[in-house]
Amino acid sequence: MTTTLRGRLGPLLAVVTLAGVLAACGGADAGEDEGGSNTASAGAGSGELTGTIQIDGSSTVAPLSEAAAELFQAENPDVRVVVGTSGTGGGFEKFCAGETDISDASRPIEEDEVAVCEENGISYEEITVANDGLAVVVNPENPIECITVEQLNQIWAPDSKVKNFSEVDPSFPDQEMKLFGPGTDSGTFDYFTDAINGEEGAIRTDYQPSEDDNFIVQGVQSDPGGMGFFGLSYVEQNPDAVKAVAVDGGDGCVMPSTETVLDGTYQPLGRPLFIYPSTDTVAKPEGLAFLNFYIENSDAIAEQALYVPLSPEQKTEAVQKIESLG
Repeated sequence: MTTTLRGRLGPLLAVVTLAGVLAACGGADAGEDEGGSNTASAGAGSGELTGTIQIDGSSTVAPLSEAAAELFQAENPDVRVVVGTSGTGGGFEKFCAGETDISDASRPIEEDEVAVCEENGISYEEITVANDGLAVVVNPENPIECITVEQLNQIWAPDSKVKNFSEVDPSFPDQEMKLFGPGTDSGTFDYFTDAINGEEGAIRTDYQPSEDDNFIVQGVQSDPGGMGFFGLSYVEQNPDAVKAVAVDGGDGCVMPSTETVLDGTYQPLGRPLFIYPSTDTVAKPEGLAFLNFYIENSDAIAEQALYVPLSPEQKTEAVQKIESLG
């Protein structure tokens, strides 16, 4: 586990007891239920499960999978769950090569990645584990409160020559920009460029990229002209370091928040977060138990990790997808 993830997981240790209670309840029900996810998760907490589960992919989804791993291993100490963060694209490369069991992703798998998985005989399912919003942030001293998608495009488009906020809107400050954002292996990068610039990967080249969202936070915080974008959770984690800006997607200014992401009003920068487990993973008792544990405890995991929990409909769909892989 990286230092960054360890710092974010601190509050999650408080839900270990809750997870234990939930797992115990699931175990009790499992003895009475002849099918479904409860039977699959009966091993959680029994001490009988062993093995290793390899997860890699999105740095945005990693805190959720790290949290699930921490809590699951507390109940199943003989199972080792390893979570890496090589970005959504990098994670799919490993997953489709058969090197990992589960791929964390902050965007859906793409056609070329699907083709590689098919070529290598890797079957899988896409499961939503939480929701997130991409936040546009500026230095706390910046007076900008709202920005339109068109103005964001002016700033971030591949051919943009904009250097000063006042060039975008006369009401914006006369302040030279310093731009920060995720690197090209990040699903956040793919999502933002597609939503704002109309094409994945289309972005100006004179910004400072990093796969570490904390680098972006620090960059924006340290420069009066700083602007960047990353997951909503990092704004909530750093309320004094950066200032989130409301985004006008055509229906007025909307601030990124749990409520606006879940109700769909924060557009176009609200999004679901995924894991991609392979069929082979679900065939292993420890793999199936972990996936069921992940979804059964998804509310506590998402809330403590500062993400937006699954809606009831999303949770039901996730359980059904896990069952379909079994």
